[in-house]
Amino acid sequence: MSDRVKNYEWLGDDDELTGEKDVVAKEIMGEEYSKSYFPPIRVYDDNVKADKKYISSLPDLQNGPSSLIQGAPVPIQQVGIHNFKLPLTYKKRDGKTIELETSVTGSVSLEAHKKGINMSRIMRSFYDHKDETFSISKIKDVLETYKNNLKSFDSRIMLKISYPIKQTSLRSGLEGYQYYDVVFEGDLTKDGEFKKYIHFDFVYSSACPCSFELSEHAEKYRNRATVPHSQRSVARVSVKFDDMLWVEDLQELCLAALQTETQVMVKREDEQAFAEKNGAYLKFVEDAVRLLYEKLNNESRIKDFKIVASHNESLHSHNAVSVIVKGVEGGFTAGVARDIFESTGLR
Repeated sequence: MSDRVKNYEWLGDDDELTGEKDVVAKEIMGEEYSKSYFPPIRVYDDNVKADKKYISSLPDLQNGPSSLIQGAPVPIQQVGIHNFKLPLTYKKRDGKTIELETSVTGSVSLEAHKKGINMSRIMRSFYDHKDETFSISKIKDVLETYKNNLKSFDSRIMLKISYPIKQTSLRSGLEGYQYYDVVFEGDLTKDGEFKKYIHFDFVYSSACPCSFELSEHAEKYRNRATVPHSQRSVARVSVKFDDMLWVEDLQELCLAALQTETQVMVKREDEQAFAEKNGAYLKFVEDAVRLLYEKLNNESRIKDFKIVASHNESLHSHNAVSVIVKGVEGGFTAGVARDIFESTGLR
C-alpha cells in the first residue's frame, strides 16, 4: 500500500475497494474509475497563478442561470453585507476632518430571474473611495459605484459610527468628549432619486414629574427627606433632509429640546448643577418626544423625522417608551421593531 493511502487509513487498502465501496466509486467516477485512485493532496499549493484563464475556469454560482434558484423565483428587496468595518475620514461642521471606525451595511435589490449577487463587489466599491473624505453627500458616489458594479435597480447603504463632540461641564469648566451613536443612511432608487437620512442617539436624564411632586408632598406634610427618581434615557432621532445637516446640528437641537444631557467630566459643583437642571426640566417620556418634535419641526432643512424615546426606569422594572413622527405622507411611520426598543435601552 502506498504512503499516500497509508495517511488515510479510513479509506481502506487498495485491494479492499470492492463490494459496496466499489459500486459507489464507479457511480461517482464512471469510466474514469480506477482502483488506483488516490485521495486529494492535502498540501497548500503556493505555485498556483490566478490568471484570467484560471479565474474563468472557477465556478460562479451567483451568476448562474435562473434554474439554480431555490424557492420562489421572486424579487428580493435587499441583499448585501452587514457589519463590514474599515476606517473612514469624515468632514466635520468646523471644516476639520476626523478618522473613525465605521461599520458598513450595504445592500442592493435583486431581480426575480437572478440567482444572487457578488457581495465582494460591495466591499470593493467601498475601497475605491476609502481614501476620500466622507460626508452624507459622498455616500451617493459610493451607491452609484456599487449599483453599477452589481447591475442593480437600486442600492442602499448605512454607515454606523461613534462620533465625538467636546462637552463643557456645567460649572467647573472641565471638558470631555461625549460620544454619539450615529448612522448615515443613503438610498439610491431605480429612478435615480437619492434619499439621505441621519439616525442619531441622544442620551439624557429624565426626572419624573410625578415622583418630584410626591417627594415635595412628603417633605411639606410629613417632614420626610425623599429623592425623586430619575433615569438615563435615550432618544433616537431619525431625520430625512435635503440641504446639508451636520451631526453637531442634531446634537444642538436635542440639547435645546431636552436640556439634561448626561455629563462626561463632573466635579461636585457640576453634580449639584445637574441635580438643579433635572429639577428645572422634569419630563415624562411623552414630554420628551413632544419637545423634540417642536425643535425638529422648526428646522427647515429637516423634511421628515421620527423620534423613538426610551426612559430606562429606575423605579419600575420596565421601560417607558414613546414614538412620534412628523406625519409626512409616504414618510416615516410610527411602527417600531422590537430591536429598536431594545437598542435604545441601557447599554
